[in-house]
Amino acid sequence: MKLQDKSAIITGAASGIGKGIAQTFAREGAKVAIADLNLDSANATAAEICAHGGKAIGVAMDVTNEEAVNAGVSAVVEAFGGVDILVSNAGIQIVHPLEDFSYADWKKMLAIHLDGAFLTTKACLPYMYKSGRGGSVIYMGSVHSKEASMLKAPYVTAKHGLIGLAKVVAKEGAKYGVHANVICPGFVRTPLVDKQIPEQALALGISEAEVIKNVMLKETVDGEFTTLEDVAEATLFFAAFPSNALTGQSLVVSHGWFME
Repeated sequence: MKLQDKSAIITGAASGIGKGIAQTFAREGAKVAIADLNLDSANATAAEICAHGGKAIGVAMDVTNEEAVNAGVSAVVEAFGGVDILVSNAGIQIVHPLEDFSYADWKKMLAIHLDGAFLTTKACLPYMYKSGRGGSVIYMGSVHSKEASMLKAPYVTAKHGLIGLAKVVAKEGAKYGVHANVICPGFVRTPLVDKQIPEQALALGISEAEVIKNVMLKETVDGEFTTLEDVAEATLFFAAFPSNALTGQSLVVSHGWFME
C-alpha cells in the first residue's frame, strides 16, 4: 500500500474528483478526511469508504472561511494524529462572457479556488513542518492552468494562479521535506462538467453535442473524457512520491488536449 499510515485531507471530496481521490487513497492505506461544505454528504462518503475496509471521517469545511478551515484541520489532526497530505480540490464553475461576469461571481470563483488553496495550505503546513515526516500538498488545477477557454475568465485566472502558489510552497517547504505539485485534468464527466454543457450551449448558440465534441474534447487525441480514475491515479503518484525531486511541478492529465 503506497500510503500506508499516511493521513490525508481532501477538500470537496464528497463527490466527483475529490471522492474518487479519497477512495483511491483509502485503498492505498491512507486515513482520509472528507472535507466538504456539506457535512452530511461528507459523512456519507466517509461511511462508504469505511464499509469497504478503509479509514475515513467527514469534516465540515467552507474553504473560504479561515476559522472553518482551521477548525476542520485541527479536528483531522486530533483524529488522525497529524496531516501528511493535502489535496486542495474544492471548486465550482460559473460560465459567462467576460463583459457579463458580475464582480460578485468573479470574487466567489477566486475565493473558492485560490483563497481555499491558500487557507488550507496555511493551516496544514505547520503540522507537516513539525512532524518530521514531510508532506505533500497537491492542488487540483486544470488544463486551464495552462490554456484558456472562452466564458471562463475567473476559472482560468484561478487555475493559473495555483501553479504559482505550488511553486512557492515547493521552495518554502523543501527544507521540511514538503513538496507541492498541481494536477491539471482535462474535462472529467462530473456533475460540475455536466452542468456546463447546457450553459455553454446556450452561451455559444450551439447544441450540447457540439459543446462536447467541438469545445470540450476537440483538442484531445481520441475524443475521450478524462476519467475519475485517471485523475486519482495521477494524484496518488504525487502523494506517494518519496522526495523533493518531484516538486513545484504540474502534470496534465487530458488525453493529449494540452501537451507540454
